Amino acid sequence: MHRIIVPPIKSQGIKTKLVPWICALIPQNEGYWIEPFMGTGVVAFNVGFKNNILSDINPHVVHFYNSIKNKEITPSIVREYLEREGKLLSKSAENGYAHYKYIRDRFNKHFSPLDFLFLSRAGFNGMIRFNNKGRWNIPFCKKPDRFSKAYITKIVNQVAKVSSLINSNWHFHNKDFRDIIHSAKANDIIYCDPPYHGRYVDYYNGWTDDDESDLFKALKNTKAKFILSTWHHNDYRDNVMIKKYWDEFNIVTRDYFYHSGGKIENRNSVVEALVFNFESKIKKHNYELIPKEEQLRLFEAREKYISDRLREAVNV
Repeated sequence: MHRIIVPPIKSQGIKTKLVPWICALIPQNEGYWIEPFMGTGVVAFNVGFKNNILSDINPHVVHFYNSIKNKEITPSIVREYLEREGKLLSKSAENGYAHYKYIRDRFNKHFSPLDFLFLSRAGFNGMIRFNNKGRWNIPFCKKPDRFSKAYITKIVNQVAKVSSLINSNWHFHNKDFRDIIHSAKANDIIYCDPPYHGRYVDYYNGWTDDDESDLFKALKNTKAKFILSTWHHNDYRDNVMIKKYWDEFNIVTRDYFYHSGGKIENRNSVVEALVFNFESKIKKHNYELIPKEEQLRLFEAREKYISDRLREAVNV
């Protein structure tokens, strides 16, 4: 598989290391790739679908990527912005905290997508969290020299790569997951990465038992193929929602280690699960793909599409 495209927005629970596993499971389909919980967008940027419908309840993620799509945010704009604000951060009072608070307060008033990018890269532990009034609610990472020249270049290159992929066939929405799933057609593939029930989550509006129930009903009734990411169990407990809802579908699992979390029991090895409603030849645990000619051809086609788009990116 091509080298993983890492998005410029960061958050806890990002699926970067699980992308190859998810890609290995994807069946051949000619329709849309649909994500009701797009988060950072890392999965969509790596699966190689030409037509994408991505949605999230967090309006700031959607605004950021729509700004890239509309060319309101470009690699050069990002570089100029981060160089300016990074310099101010490094010289700010309170060891940088004064300028971080200034950007935070400015964002909470005007919701600039560039300020959102700054906060997501300068906030504590790569978290994205908002209070019940929809205001940014993450403390400073306490690194006044956070935006070094190398770090800025890394972010700018990430913006360049996703910019090269996003075109008129990418659609970003701030809609409820129920509406997005309901709109899917039989030849589409839905990928769901909702907040994990029963675990520490960092999300815009939280996640309830009713949400999990509604997600199950929506996926059970869809005519599209779907893949759902969730957790299966850890050393402390099982995910009760597996037996309650998801066991009636196909499930494959993989060991995974989370380095962050609000509680000590959430900072250990977790068995991740992919739930899906179609046939697959992946082993049930620690994913081993049985060679399959048509799937290899599918990988090659997606690899070529992504590679061709990346070659068109402007060097910045």
